[in-house]
Amino acid sequence: MSFFKTLIRPDLEEHPERAEVARAANLLQVGEFQLLQLAYADWFGRDMPKSEADGLFASYMLRDLVPPWARHFARRVILLVETGELDDRDPAWHRYDADYRTVTRNGKRRFVAATAVLIACIGGGIWISHLTTEHTTQLFPPYLSDKELKQANQGPAPTP
Repeated sequence: MSFFKTLIRPDLEEHPERAEVARAANLLQVGEFQLLQLAYADWFGRDMPKSEADGLFASYMLRDLVPPWARHFARRVILLVETGELDDRDPAWHRYDADYRTVTRNGKRRFVAATAVLIACIGGGIWISHLTTEHTTQLFPPYLSDKELKQANQGPAPTP
């Protein structure tokens, strides 16, 4: 299968063991290499050292070599999904995601409060700008008020 076909339909990947790992990664909503990191930590009880990461990545991505502990982990994830016991939003599955955050219980309240503050700031700014400007006679510069035009039409002030 070509590279582009695999990108479009990763579930049709030729290598069955890699397809199993890809399916488990999709079910957990993580990348394949993140799934390998999770599998390594689950099997060996520690995080994958950086020295092993490069070799594992090359053997997995380039030579389609799936370690037995990764197959075991992927099958376990698939089984958890099939039995309905998997919570893919559990932060334990996403510990290698740098930007993964869960919404707190007060998330809606915080959103409403932030929106109210934003509306108050923008609305207050518009209101203050309305109060500080005088009524002008035209839309384009020079902005002359009615008061300034009346003074200009009266001519210069008389000298005593």
